[in-house]
Amino acid sequence: MNWITNYVRPKINSMLGRREMPENLWIKDPESGEMVFHKDLEENQYVIPSSGHHMKISAKERLRFFFDDGRYEAIDNPKVVTDPLKFRDEKRYVDRLKDAKAKTGMEDAILSGTGKIDGLPVVVTVQDFAFMGGSLGMAAGDAIIRAFGVALEMKRPLILFAASGGARMQEGILSLMQLPRTTVAVDRLKEAGLPYIVVLTNPTTGGVTASYAMLGDVHIAEPGALIGFAGPRVIEQTIREKLPEGFQRSEYLMDHGMVDMVVSRLELKSTISSLLKILTKTPVAAKAAAGDVLPPAVPAQERRPQA
Repeated sequence: MNWITNYVRPKINSMLGRREMPENLWIKDPESGEMVFHKDLEENQYVIPSSGHHMKISAKERLRFFFDDGRYEAIDNPKVVTDPLKFRDEKRYVDRLKDAKAKTGMEDAILSGTGKIDGLPVVVTVQDFAFMGGSLGMAAGDAIIRAFGVALEMKRPLILFAASGGARMQEGILSLMQLPRTTVAVDRLKEAGLPYIVVLTNPTTGGVTASYAMLGDVHIAEPGALIGFAGPRVIEQTIREKLPEGFQRSEYLMDHGMVDMVVSRLELKSTISSLLKILTKTPVAAKAAAGDVLPPAVPAQERRPQA
């Protein structure tokens, strides 16, 4: 115990009327090193104003920024068996879950809600990377399937924000089973003729990329997001070659036909609402300016990678 820090300094501060100041008032831009005031960053949806670097954002904040007036009704996630394999490595799996729940205030990595964007009723599902790397386990899989079920019942489009390191190893084969289960949920939504838009955020990798994250009608990526199955380092070690600059980043994937568009977080809401109006044939109240008109979405089967 450091008695100077824990006793003497608080005593002096109380005598002099000093207040303890938070340590995270300023946030450093990873690209330029610039310090940004946290309130300014929050008002800009955690996008660095000068460089445009997209910081990670929590699922709750994502929904608050995305829905009209930040208003939405949360979808309750199904209850599942905790630690079915009694897994333990350096820590018990149940202890890791407790830590993640305390850190994020969430029951698992998925948060879903119903509401409106620019007046259009939608269902939105968000993966939170802060909860065990957004990993896909039974709880996350059931939560995603529940969101698709709500979209079917309410006959609404579904927008999914993907952010994950892949399957949750602590649940073994039970985690891998979520890949076909979520794929079936996507197929049911498409059979009903309801749009499914995926927003790929940093990072989206592993089994999530190998399933529902790459099955959307339209794939949008945030700038600079890492998107792929295996990481660049693993690929380089496997093929023993140096990868191209920017490999597996949003811009590289768009140039090669894997992503439809790269859109800033600040423009996601307006872009997605415009796409939904096209996909659902919703009449537009006012004629948009020529520069704001988006091209029609290209069906997945007609997309071809560029040379």
